[in-house]
Amino acid sequence: MSRSGSAVTLSIGLMGNMSDHRRPWVDTLLSAPLNVTIRELEVNSAVVTWEILEGDPVIGFAITQQKKDVRMLRFIQEVNTTTRSCALWDLDEDTEYIVHVQSISMGGSSPPSQPVLFRTPKESEKMESKSPNEVTMEEVGQAQLRAGELIIIVVVLVMWAGVIALFCRQYDIIKDNEPNNNKDKAKNSSECSTPEHPQGGLLRSNV
Repeated sequence: MSRSGSAVTLSIGLMGNMSDHRRPWVDTLLSAPLNVTIRELEVNSAVVTWEILEGDPVIGFAITQQKKDVRMLRFIQEVNTTTRSCALWDLDEDTEYIVHVQSISMGGSSPPSQPVLFRTPKESEKMESKSPNEVTMEEVGQAQLRAGELIIIVVVLVMWAGVIALFCRQYDIIKDNEPNNNKDKAKNSSECSTPEHPQGGLLRSNV
């Protein structure tokens, strides 16, 4: 027997049918769970859900899982009063199972619910049933990673484009200022080579 959280699981080998191995104390005032349904059916797991009548003094639930043609059952006891579902695990693929659910009170357990028969799919069937448009979490993560890398590349390219544009602008400004600088240099050079007399004309030496 193994204990996990609030659930106790017990596998029992049977020589008779399941109804001969109910809990010893049956609370006749407690109603059997209703609308027992199998959901999230996978190759090796499933989830069983149910409902109960309002006002039943329930303190827990018992789920009985059995292969259709095998006299071996798994008994799962849930002591959480708020739960309305239970995971079934370690199932065999392409196998038929029968599930019963019972409510548990301080006085005993309810009669078993109506049996629910279901078959686990094959691995190949599960793969084929996957829609071509179905996207897994791994594929979503890869797409997000590629999008992030693309954004980084675009940002780097924009920054480089800005640097190149700024360099070209500064180069054009420097190039445009070069003719003016050459004219100013030539003017200053001519003024320095021919000094003028304060009264006009060039200076002459006395003989």
